Amino acid sequence: MADDKPLISKNILYAGEGDIPEFEPGSKATFHFKTFKADEEKTQIDCSGHLGQPFELLIGKKFKLEVWEELIKTMREKEVSRFSCHKSLVGGYPVVSKSLRTISKKKKGQLSEEHDHHEHSCSLSAIKSTGYPDLDDLLVNEQDLVFEIELLKYEKPGEFKKETWQMDAEEKLSIVPFLKESGNKLYQEKKYKEAAGKYAEALGCLEQLCLREKPGDLPWLQLDQMKIPFLLNYAQCKLFLGDFYEVIEHTSTVLEKDKDNVKALFRRAKAHVNCWNPKEARDDFLRVMALDPSLSKAVNKELVELERLSKEHDFKDRNKLKTLFK
Repeated sequence: MADDKPLISKNILYAGEGDIPEFEPGSKATFHFKTFKADEEKTQIDCSGHLGQPFELLIGKKFKLEVWEELIKTMREKEVSRFSCHKSLVGGYPVVSKSLRTISKKKKGQLSEEHDHHEHSCSLSAIKSTGYPDLDDLLVNEQDLVFEIELLKYEKPGEFKKETWQMDAEEKLSIVPFLKESGNKLYQEKKYKEAAGKYAEALGCLEQLCLREKPGDLPWLQLDQMKIPFLLNYAQCKLFLGDFYEVIEHTSTVLEKDKDNVKALFRRAKAHVNCWNPKEARDDFLRVMALDPSLSKAVNKELVELERLSKEHDFKDRNKLKTLFK
């Protein structure tokens, strides 16, 4: 006997304000949500309030949980409604929930920065375990879910500033020069942390654009070369901030692309000094002087200081040995 139960049923708890928006492609809906199992206890799975912030959905961008867009498109601003959804429509929910919980933990400092903003690379078929028992149960035992949604705000395209992960390829490419300009302005104001953030955002855009191209092809090579000034600027900010290992990492990346890059060598040398890698520092300084003799005076000054520090380290080491043998 066929199941006559509708795939989606809606119960309006608060009617909201105004008319239902057009929800044109590229517009943004901001909403709070609660997720429940469709069992007798109405077991709660997630609450955006507990996760720390409302959810932002870009209309027409093929979000993993497509049913959410269909639900939102029936709502007015400020409306609160409860939707019962058939299990065939919510199979992607464990992946979405895992991503949102990861983001929440990162913001609370409970996780390292090892996941992408919305874990775009994840797919339901690829996940065997989410790391959360309640979500793993949904993976194994597909079931109907209930969403209680409050549509806080609807914004048309152009009425809100997009984050880089929300942009298409053309938008990402067009924003890179503005990020560079903003970063440079912040750098001149000695706001090194904020400047580094702008350079990092630009690098993120270029990395995402590179993923669309075949490595080694001309478009990929052009994008890869565009990273160099941002890597150098980011490294300079980190040098001022005292994050010397990051300086070494990013300047080394530049030197993989351009082995004779004097700025990268000089900044890496200074970072090596602060991490006390004297041989590596000396090698980089000498290479800078060989590549650009006009920097000889500055490099010699650094080498003199390196020699002084080496003697100081040797003296301290000898004293430690004397203390040990006493």
